[in-house]
Amino acid sequence: MSLSRRDFVKQGLFTAGAVAAGLAPSLARAASEPAKVYFTRDLSAEGLLKLYALVNENISGRIAVKLHTGEPNGPNILPREWVRAFLAQVPEARVVECNVLYDSPRQTTEGHRRTLEQNGWTAFTSVDIMDEDGDTPLPVRGGKWLKEVAVGKHLLNYDSLVVLTHFKGHVMGGFGGSLKNIAIGCASGAHGKRQIHSDGRQTWAGGPLFMERMVEGGKAVTDHFGSHITYINVLRNMSVSCDCEGVNAQPVRLPDLGILASTDILAIDKASVDMIYALPEDLRAHMVERIESRSGLRQLSYMKELGMGSDQYELITL
Repeated sequence: MSLSRRDFVKQGLFTAGAVAAGLAPSLARAASEPAKVYFTRDLSAEGLLKLYALVNENISGRIAVKLHTGEPNGPNILPREWVRAFLAQVPEARVVECNVLYDSPRQTTEGHRRTLEQNGWTAFTSVDIMDEDGDTPLPVRGGKWLKEVAVGKHLLNYDSLVVLTHFKGHVMGGFGGSLKNIAIGCASGAHGKRQIHSDGRQTWAGGPLFMERMVEGGKAVTDHFGSHITYINVLRNMSVSCDCEGVNAQPVRLPDLGILASTDILAIDKASVDMIYALPEDLRAHMVERIESRSGLRQLSYMKELGMGSDQYELITL
């Protein structure tokens, strides 16, 4: 099953994106208790911290911050100075990553560490490569494709998870939001990523069933942390390419929109997609084509089917 563009429009996508683009004054609230999604146009460390303060009520103990640290010299990854400022205000937090499945220096821990240094992360923090010492299975409750997914073993060392995501397109996923950041990003390079990507016949199997496997991988992580997980999507430097493409990423053609934060993974990813769809046709067309040609909207509908969050949300603009 995949959502068509017409179906998606019917779900009220316009208003959230119009708020982000300055095209509408307010968001009509759903009658049933919508999730809260906070939004700021302030693309800065200060804007990031302001939103985090609104969604961090259950974040405590040892805190993992999952973000994409990028391929060598990746042009669109999150600004390091933002992450430095964030970590300074959240002293129990540590950036976490996992090795990758595709051909990259980041396939190995040694190459991954070289890339972290090259991209400037080691100048102010140490990154925990969670599958450096292997992986561990997390159960997938209610999944129809996966019964478990292998995540980096070090994930179990943390009490809370902050999902800090550079929202962008993706060559297989259509788009990469909070769901992809934890589903693929926390899966181990050696095993977990292959479990999600493979359909049993080929490793790089895309389409709606890949979206479903990715959602199931994400559900394993959200179930593991329960209420001790929160989400931030940064909508800047958005190419149709993922940060995994590094310097080969397609040019950025979308305007920068702002930062979103929520404790609801479905609401924040839907709000992010809504903002793209609400842009003028000439601005959004290439990203919409990327999302729909890959069945990317299936991420959202399957998260709803698995009870991972709400697709009804209140957008609160700061």
